Amino acid sequence: MNKSAKKIVIFDDDEDILSICVYILEEQGWEVYTYTNCNNIVERISEIKPDVILMDNWIPDEGGIIATQTLKKEESLQQIPVIYFSANSDIQLLAEHAGADGYLAKPFDLEELDRVIGDVMVK
Repeated sequence: MNKSAKKIVIFDDDEDILSICVYILEEQGWEVYTYTNCNNIVERISEIKPDVILMDNWIPDEGGIIATQTLKKEESLQQIPVIYFSANSDIQLLAEHAGADGYLAKPFDLEELDRVIGDVMVK
């Protein structure tokens, strides 16, 4: 495994979205980790230490807002950019409320995914 590969963690309970994201991001050289719930999120993220996190709004069990806020309260993890993504029409407000670094509305295309990841990575 390439040690210098960028790591991304995706939290989404939709297996179709996960498989599409994994396919796209692995093609671009990312090491992708996926979860269908956000249980033990601090432990999971501490272990992986990803470069960026994609967080679904409706992720079981706590939901994306609480999961994101939990990460942002952890001093060792708060610098990891979180991109909030959801089909919710209020995504910008949800992302701000969660304390996310960016957001991506579903459905999204490859260019949008690239742009949003690029935007938070340079911060």
